[in-house]
Amino acid sequence: MTKIRISPGHRSITWDPSRSLMDQLLENGIYLDNACSGRGLCGKCRIRVVSGEGTPVTGEEEKLLSREELDSGIRLACMMEPVTDLELETVGGEKKGKVLTGGYIPEFQRAPLTRMMPLTVERQTVEQQTPFEDVLMEKTGAVRVDANALMGGSRAPGEYTAVIREGSVVDIVPGHQTKYYGAAVDIGTTTVVCSLVDMETGEILADASEINAQKTFGLDVLSRITYEMEHPEEGAGKLQRAIVESMNAMIGEVCRETGVRRESIREITVAANCTMLHLLLGIDARPVGTAPFAPVFTGSRNLLASDIGLKAGERAALYCLPSVSAYIGADIVAGAYVCDLQHRKGNVLFIDIGTNGEIVLASGGRLLSCSCAAGPALEGMNISCGMRAADGAIEDVVITADGEVERKVIGDEAPCGICGSGILTVTRELIRTGIVRKTGAFAKADAFDEEDPRRKLIEVEEDGKRSFRLLDGERSLRITQGDVRQVQLAKGAILSGFMALLNRAGIGMEDLDEVLIAGQFGAHLPADSLTGVGILPKGVEDRMRYVGNSSRTGAYMALLSGVCRRDMEELAHHMEYVELGATEGYERLFSDCLIFPGESGGRREHRNRRERRERRECRERRECSNLRGGGREGSEGSCEDRKESR
Repeated sequence: MTKIRISPGHRSITWDPSRSLMDQLLENGIYLDNACSGRGLCGKCRIRVVSGEGTPVTGEEEKLLSREELDSGIRLACMMEPVTDLELETVGGEKKGKVLTGGYIPEFQRAPLTRMMPLTVERQTVEQQTPFEDVLMEKTGAVRVDANALMGGSRAPGEYTAVIREGSVVDIVPGHQTKYYGAAVDIGTTTVVCSLVDMETGEILADASEINAQKTFGLDVLSRITYEMEHPEEGAGKLQRAIVESMNAMIGEVCRETGVRRESIREITVAANCTMLHLLLGIDARPVGTAPFAPVFTGSRNLLASDIGLKAGERAALYCLPSVSAYIGADIVAGAYVCDLQHRKGNVLFIDIGTNGEIVLASGGRLLSCSCAAGPALEGMNISCGMRAADGAIEDVVITADGEVERKVIGDEAPCGICGSGILTVTRELIRTGIVRKTGAFAKADAFDEEDPRRKLIEVEEDGKRSFRLLDGERSLRITQGDVRQVQLAKGAILSGFMALLNRAGIGMEDLDEVLIAGQFGAHLPADSLTGVGILPKGVEDRMRYVGNSSRTGAYMALLSGVCRRDMEELAHHMEYVELGATEGYERLFSDCLIFPGESGGRREHRNRRERRERRECRERRECSNLRGGGREGSEGSCEDRKESR
C-alpha cells in the first residue's frame, strides 16, 4: 500500500487510488487552498514533492504553475497521483484573516422570547399531592410544561430556575440562575462570525470569527452544491458537520474569553444566505443549484440547537432568520431590516458585496431585490496571486506619476499575495493610468513612449499575453489579463444588477438619495475604488454609507427581540425578487456594464501630448520633404509614417 508522509507535522496517510490526493489531504485535516473544488482551474492546491515519485506533470499544471515552481517540485494535489511512497510538504498555510464583526445597530425594542424565573419547591404532604407539572405552571404562569423539562425523576424540595420560552417551561435547572446568554451568528460563504450576548443587558461580551470550514468543499455556494451532487450519500452530512464544528469552536472561544459557561447559552440565532441555511440544517441544497432554483424552504426555522449537534445549554433554542428566495437569503433580509429600508424615504440602494452581490432597491414603497454572481474575485479568489484578507495580503495599490508601484500590506509581513480590496484598487489604478483600456484589455507596451514610466510595468509572457508587474523580488507577483477579466465580470454582474432594478423602478442613478454598502468586503473598500472600476458611477461617492456586518446585526436583534423576528418574517414576504436572467434585455445590459470607465484626465492629457508631438514630427518631415522637392508625395508619405508610429 502506498504511504504518503506530510510535513510539517509528520503525519502519514494511506493512499486510496479511487479518490484524489487533494480530497484525502483535506479529509485528514491538511489545509490546502481549494478555489475550484478540485477541478484543476485555480492552481491553488499546491504541494511540494520532497521525495518519491508522482505521475507526470499534466498540461493543466504547466499552464497554472511557473517553470521555477515545477523545477522546485511544486505540484497540484488535484492533478497528481503517487507512483511510489511520497513525502510531501504543504506550501504556505492558512493565515488568520481580518473578519468584520461589528456595524451599525439601530434602536429597537428588546423583548427576548426566553426568560429565567427562580422558584422554590416546597415539601409535599400526603394531604397535598400536587403534581410537579401543576406546581410549575402555578408558580411560573406558564400555559404548558414540555415533557423534557419533567425528565429526571421526582423533584425534591428546594430552589430551582424555570427556563420559560413563549409560554412553555422548557427546562428546569437547580438553584437560582437568573443570568443567561445568547449567541448571534452570521454564516457567510467565506467567513463566520459569532457574538456572545448578555440577554439581560443586551451587551455583546465577545466576538469570534473564522473562515467558513466548508471552504474545503469549494469557495462558493455552487461549488458546495456541486460537491453535494457528486457525493449524494455523504456530501450533505460532511458539509453540515463542517459548519456545526466551526460554530461549536467559536462558541467555545467566546465562552473561554468571558468565563461564561457554555451551558448558560439558551438562545442561538443565525443569519445566512439560503444555501448556507440548508447546509447548516442538513437539508438538501441541490435544488438551489439547478433550474428552476426553488429551495426546499425560505421561511424562518425554530428548532433545538442540539438537533444539529450544536453544544449549548440544555434545550437551547436555535432560530434561523427567513429568506426571500434561493439567492436572496436571511443575511439580506437582516440587512434590509437593520437599515429600515421598508420605511426609508426617497430612493435607497442597499448592496452586500461578496461572492454574490445581493442588491435591494427601496423606491416608492417597494423593495426590489436581485442577486448577481460576482464570483470570488472580489474576495481575493480566482486571482492568480489572490488570497484572503490576511497578513501579507496587499490591500491597496497606487501607481505614481513616475511609474512607481506603492503597496499597502496587511500586517507586518512581506507581501505574498493580493486580497479582494487590493485587486479592485490595482484594477482602478490600471484603468486610471491607461495601462488597461476600458474594454478590459491591457495596452501594448509600445503604445507608450520609450521614456514613459508605464512602459516598464507591462510584461509580455511567453504565450504573448500581457500582465502588470505588481512586485518583483523573492516572491514575484503579477496581475494577469485573466485577473482583470475576473474583476470585469464581477463589475458587470453587480452594475447590471443595479441597473436592472433601477429600470424596473423607472428611475436612474442620479435619482438615488443614498447608497448603503454592507458586508465584509464592502467595509474595507474606499468609495473611489467602487467608482474607479465602474461598479458604481462617479458622482455617488457623497451618497455612500457603510453599515458594516448588517447580517450579524440582524441576528443580534432577532436574538433579543421576538418583535424583531416577527417584523423580519413580514419583511421577507414584502420583498420582491427580480430574476435577472429572465429580465428583458438583460444580456445587452450586462454586456454594456462590462465596459470599464473611460480614461482619466491625466491619461487623456498624456495621449493628447503624444498626438501633438506626432503632428509636429509629421510637419517637420513634410517640410524636409518639400525642401527636397517631394511636394505632395512627401506629405502623403509623412502621413503614412504618422499612422505607422501610432
